[in-house]
Amino acid sequence: MRFVFSALLIMVGSLDVSAADWVELSEGSTLKDWTKVGGGATYVIEDGVITGTTGPGKNTFLTRGPYSDFVLEFEVRCDPELNSGVQIRSHQYTKETPQESKPNRMREKGEVYGYQCEITSKTNRENGCAGNFWDEGRRTRWLDSTVKAAEKQAVYKAGEWNAFRVVAQGSRIRSSVNGVPVADFKDDRDASGFIGLQVHSIKSGTGPFSVSWKKVRIRELTDGEKVK
Repeated sequence: MRFVFSALLIMVGSLDVSAADWVELSEGSTLKDWTKVGGGATYVIEDGVITGTTGPGKNTFLTRGPYSDFVLEFEVRCDPELNSGVQIRSHQYTKETPQESKPNRMREKGEVYGYQCEITSKTNRENGCAGNFWDEGRRTRWLDSTVKAAEKQAVYKAGEWNAFRVVAQGSRIRSSVNGVPVADFKDDRDASGFIGLQVHSIKSGTGPFSVSWKKVRIRELTDGEKVK
């Protein structure tokens, strides 16, 4: 009996660890655990797919968190005419604040800033490609200057589903797109913050355009855990 009871304890413990491992973020029929901030884009969820559609105003974000050290995985399909991204460890300005890269430009209270994993079908700036990180609303530059954009952008399939993986652990941040490593850099500005699914603003008279995410899941990391 003692052996059976011990075995049951081990099984229950294993089940608990497994259940607490990955947290699915795009399941269910509502977005009640998410918060929309920014512009006038709309978000809906259906059959495990979150779809954001462009609207009036500034960039819009569907946010959740905060999270610190984690592995984030998702699949995304973006209209080829739309630029998008996923924020990690991000924040909102609590008051009107000068943008760090352009002090004459004021960021409004509530605007989002922080690390953004780029989702795009185009490469229009040096080092800019799907999987690199843009410092949204703050330094407004690419954070991994070693990325060979033209080479890495070829991995991204415009208008199709693409698999992204992001690892944030301490000051090190990494990404891969469709299984191919893209960014790998260190930055100590933000140790924690929300994740955010972005719908980029568009020019008046264009659109509407949409971007969809599915199989969105996150696994928070323990101190000292090694992640490939």
